[in-house]
Amino acid sequence: MALLTVAILYGGKSTEHEVSIHSAQTVCRLLQARPERYRVLPIFIDKQGYWFLQKECGPRQTQDVPITPVITAQANLKSLDGAWNAKADVFFPVLHGTNCEDGTMQGFLETLDAAYVGCGVLASAMGMDKLVAKQIARNAGVNVLAYQRVHRGETYDLSALKTWVTQQGLPVFVKPVRLGSSVGVRKVKEIEELQPAIDFALQFDSDVMIEKGVEAAREIFCALYGEGETLLSSACGELRTLAGEFFDYNAKYVVAGGCETNVPADIPAQTAARMRQDSETVFRALGGSGLARVDFLMDKEGHYYFSEINTLPGLSETSLYPQLFEASGQNYAQLLDGMIDLALDVWARKRKLSLNR
Repeated sequence: MALLTVAILYGGKSTEHEVSIHSAQTVCRLLQARPERYRVLPIFIDKQGYWFLQKECGPRQTQDVPITPVITAQANLKSLDGAWNAKADVFFPVLHGTNCEDGTMQGFLETLDAAYVGCGVLASAMGMDKLVAKQIARNAGVNVLAYQRVHRGETYDLSALKTWVTQQGLPVFVKPVRLGSSVGVRKVKEIEELQPAIDFALQFDSDVMIEKGVEAAREIFCALYGEGETLLSSACGELRTLAGEFFDYNAKYVVAGGCETNVPADIPAQTAARMRQDSETVFRALGGSGLARVDFLMDKEGHYYFSEINTLPGLSETSLYPQLFEASGQNYAQLLDGMIDLALDVWARKRKLSLNR
């Protein structure tokens, strides 16, 4: 098998910058462990959007080499001083959040005519937008919770929103529409908390969703790999929050022992099977390819609702995605191989499309 040059992209202009680095360190390590198969290029993107080639994946170092993407037949990456260039066979974006997971990076890689791991432009953009993803899920027959939208720059009727919240029943959750890792999310337990929660979420995004809460909600997750008829879904897993009232950023990344993982989830087998099917349904409806994680909320009666889809979920060894598949008997390193092979296959199919009328 020919040696593949894989450019791992991480960091990025995102509130999830640090989470991305943590994910990428695992991906780099697993790929670098097979030098007979992969030549790995760890590429750090800082919060200003500048690219640097690193010797080892991690935060910015003084010895990192400033590089830039280019469009030439011989190379698609080069150093700014012209002393180094390389042709990556495939790019692996291990990037989370705005300017990364939302289709912008995917669109840029399309302009480079480059193969890349994961969903394409449209699926990434729709998956990142919680409102659009919910509309697609609902149209596909998957249950979603009631919600309202607030857009920065448009006047909204706070009194009408409070009436809606009262009718739905407290609590509700206020969320930025296009962010992950629970950044900017607040649980509203008293009606007076609604306005401050909206203002807080609008610091992170121009659109905010107010979503009906689920009493004593259980958070259940399912991971996906592949595309179309070959799509695989993992066993379902559950996260229980031990720090705070819901699975927020602190519980995920800051507080040691802030949550516990239960894989597989302690739910009825029929429910898990339906969740896996619904996960696949949403992914196919988006036109997804490569990988994703679908999140559900379950109430005390066992009814569940689609919450969101993450088309570039956390990929560190402690992240849910590899844990879910390993509980299903899948080897993580082999999953990464499959993602890279699929990326090359998708790219080859695109190149066969005619550009002539």
